[in-house]
Amino acid sequence: MNELSPAVRSELAPTGTLRVGINLGNFLLTAKDPHTGDFKGVAVDLGKELGRRLGVPVEVIGYPSPGALADAVGTGAWDVGFLGAEPQRASQIDFTAAYVEIEATYLVPPGSALKTIADVDRDGVRVAVSAKSAYDLYLTRHLKHAQLIREVGLDNVFKRFVSDKLDAIAGLKPRLVQDQENLPGSRILDGRFTAVQQAIGTPKGREAGAKYLREFVEDIKATGLVAKVIEKNSVRGLTVASKA
Repeated sequence: MNELSPAVRSELAPTGTLRVGINLGNFLLTAKDPHTGDFKGVAVDLGKELGRRLGVPVEVIGYPSPGALADAVGTGAWDVGFLGAEPQRASQIDFTAAYVEIEATYLVPPGSALKTIADVDRDGVRVAVSAKSAYDLYLTRHLKHAQLIREVGLDNVFKRFVSDKLDAIAGLKPRLVQDQENLPGSRILDGRFTAVQQAIGTPKGREAGAKYLREFVEDIKATGLVAKVIEKNSVRGLTVASKA
């Protein structure tokens, strides 16, 4: 990586502390220690590594959903955020390339006539989805016929799917595996409709900081740090993204 410049540190940590925003709705990347209340996980470890390289302390700020994290960019509450890189967010956030990818697909109820990913996008099909998640934004752009039923919180999405007898849940495959266990006879459709690109973002206008972040992500992928952090946190369902 290039040498750290004063501009990078002042843009990424303008208060003297690197404020790292994380999405607590993504259990693959974040968690909260039930005993200490401290945040932990892949995103937290990588945020701390970034702070170490910048030579500044780190404050981790948890948000209940990716939408809440993205919406907070306008308040100046965080300096770097770990969330899906979606076009709808790029007007306010400069993103790095992805550091990990997560497959997204559908879960359908017992006896469903839906057999393939393509079957879902039909008139009358109702799909439960986590509001403002990266895959919600993707499906909003791409579904032409099916209706998205949005809820906040993954547990609420599953409850709505069951209570309203919806036709499918759209979600990250590792979470859908859990939901499948709670609904005997349900099926996860083969394949994927997208792979969510989990990246790091910083508010628009911090050009030196954004450039450094892009280099940081390529470095931690190339040196194997991302893979090591995934292994340390015993996470399944994450794939280290390819080089940009």
